[in-house]
Amino acid sequence: MDAITVLLIEDDPMVREVNRGFIERVENCRVVGYASNGREGLEQIERLKPELVFMDIFMPEQDGISTIRAIRERELPVEVIAVTAANDRKTIRQILQYGAFDYIMKPFTFERMKQAISHFKEYRERFKKGQQLTQDELDNLLHGISSIEGLEHGEPLPKGLNRATLEKINHYIETRKEPTSAEEVAEGVGLARVTARRYLDYLEKQNKVKLILQYGGIGRPVNRYEAVRGN
Repeated sequence: MDAITVLLIEDDPMVREVNRGFIERVENCRVVGYASNGREGLEQIERLKPELVFMDIFMPEQDGISTIRAIRERELPVEVIAVTAANDRKTIRQILQYGAFDYIMKPFTFERMKQAISHFKEYRERFKKGQQLTQDELDNLLHGISSIEGLEHGEPLPKGLNRATLEKINHYIETRKEPTSAEEVAEGVGLARVTARRYLDYLEKQNKVKLILQYGGIGRPVNRYEAVRGN
């Protein structure tokens, strides 16, 4: 798989370095350039032609909203992931209306950024194949839901389980290349481990994930989960 090329548009050098470190921890992902404001960012996009831009919203000279609007007006072939402390409804709505691929709020974890990049990888590969998509595949790309949607019209969820959280956990596991533990799921989705385990137990009973016992050194084996494909 070709490496995903990334441009960082962020005015804070320390935050920019943290973002760079997180991004380059992800396999086949490479930062090719930096910009400290939207105006510089547009110049770098046209010069470096990255596939993906990680962009702050509040920046000097030209903010993120103006920048993503300009990206769309110029029809630049790049996807944008907003990485920002902005959490007001108006800003979020504007960024999403201009077609941001994802929106990550500061502070964030490495797992959340990795999840966004994994989703982009899946998106890129689907469209590179040039094949027709089913509705289920399109829903998965656009909304992060797939076979879990079939549960919507089935039996009611057990008390204390939320469908949106269930879909988020299911999507998280589907994007993992390797089986993942309940602790990793909890960290990636933002739940307590005991809560994540309840959702995982339910998904296993519904045959959406399967349990794998991973044996290591001395001690009890670790429970790990992976998606049941083609279900």
